[in-house]
Amino acid sequence: MATQTAAPAIARLPLILGFIIAVGPVSVDMYLPAFPRIAAQFGAGAPQLTLAAYYVGLACGQITQGVISDRFGRRRPLAAGLLLYTVASLGCAASEGTFAFCLFRAAAAFGAAASIVAPRAIVGDVADGAAEAVLMSDVMKIMSIAPVLAPVLGSLVLLAASWRVIFIVAALYGAAGLYVLFRHLPETLPPAGRTAFAPGPSLRLYAAILQEPGFLSNALIGAYGMCALFAYLAGSPALFMDEYGDAQWQYSAILAGIGIAMIGFYRINSRLVPGAGGARMVTLGIALWAAAGLWLLWLAWSPPRHATFFIIALLVFSLGYCFIQSNSPVQARRAHKAHLGAATALMSTMQYTGGAVAGALVGRFTDGTARPMAALVAICAVAAVTAAMLRPIEDRK
Repeated sequence: MATQTAAPAIARLPLILGFIIAVGPVSVDMYLPAFPRIAAQFGAGAPQLTLAAYYVGLACGQITQGVISDRFGRRRPLAAGLLLYTVASLGCAASEGTFAFCLFRAAAAFGAAASIVAPRAIVGDVADGAAEAVLMSDVMKIMSIAPVLAPVLGSLVLLAASWRVIFIVAALYGAAGLYVLFRHLPETLPPAGRTAFAPGPSLRLYAAILQEPGFLSNALIGAYGMCALFAYLAGSPALFMDEYGDAQWQYSAILAGIGIAMIGFYRINSRLVPGAGGARMVTLGIALWAAAGLWLLWLAWSPPRHATFFIIALLVFSLGYCFIQSNSPVQARRAHKAHLGAATALMSTMQYTGGAVAGALVGRFTDGTARPMAALVAICAVAAVTAAMLRPIEDRK
């Protein structure tokens, strides 16, 4: 049974964890409307490179955060990560070249990794089974408010100030996360439940986790899903602002609209998962995603059509993504309750490595159209279908 020590009331926990885990979306979505200005200053493709650097930092940070949080508890590593994120975000605001910008973005992401690993591990500390899937969905639902507000806030900043101010706002959010942590979130992993930290055993633990079929298949599905999501985030500025000529505020409104829809999608998952089960919800999510990927391919290579068709396709993808990201982590960690931090970190590292690859590929092949984004979303859907076939029979029900 999951540990219940000193956990805040379940009714309050999604709000607390959702606010902290939203550090990642705030860091990404708030500066997407600034891509044209950043490209004008640092060169074409530079915005996507900074996005890829952020995902690399997340991947590297999470592989270390897992064993650290299992050894030292959830609060102290989370506090250190939020502090690093805050300071590095200020470094982004002061950057004068692409290399420095990417370096500070990677450092900020390394710190933000704690805000992803620790909250997910805390969910596993305080809940099991279907209750864990519902709680995770509720956390993601709260977190999804960030993708709604962040691009709008970024556009408002750009109306009055430089893109650099966006990163000052991000630093303030990191500081607010520290306040919420110290004021409202107690430790959920007691000393008796912690594991020793040593490089050799940690590597062997990661290897053992990867060899478990249920973990590997569900973690791969989540990783391909994250890769597709970040292909959408990296490619959508070119699609809507370059190909369709939307203004920054119009692009922000599109992101906000999809973000609002995702809040509803996570709520739908919360209602369905107790009866359908997490595995079936993952399967349904993959099917929706594959359909959206094919639709995006057709739109990207057909004669120009109204942007609404792309928005609908992205909404279908987002619905599938919400089902996957609410349930695949729970399915992956079912056999790893004794080392939730390590399992969560390994899974998250795989996900954000996929995000880094997506950002780099979209940046490399960006051509002002939806084609790089659509191709990557569709390719990842095919890969997810393949990974789903690796699931043990008992994990598909």
